[in-house]
Amino acid sequence: MDHHKIVLPEFLNDQGSLFGGNLLKWVDEFAYITASLDFPGNRFVTIALDDVAFKNPIRPGELLCFSFELTRQGTSSIHYAVKVYGKKHAPPGQVLFATTIAFVNVDAQGHKQALQKST
Repeated sequence: MDHHKIVLPEFLNDQGSLFGGNLLKWVDEFAYITASLDFPGNRFVTIALDDVAFKNPIRPGELLCFSFELTRQGTSSIHYAVKVYGKKHAPPGQVLFATTIAFVNVDAQGHKQALQKST
């Protein structure tokens, strides 16, 4: 599933590129939306982001495409590979950021529970 975001001036750091914290916030939010649509009826919390490294500055005005692919489904957890591409300034097909994000399904008290089957 893909999501999109424009890099506006309020998302920049003092060097004039995208602040990494904003990128991570969007990854977490869009991944949660993807998980909730892929596995309705579950209550997900983020448990991990792997290999977070900011290797490419992202310019203001960039149109970001966040791509999510389910890579692992356990009894109570799911993992997505995340790739972020630029659609305006970045070279076509260049991955600007990549990570893996994991969620676990929890009950109302926050305890891990098995994934609920979709109906």
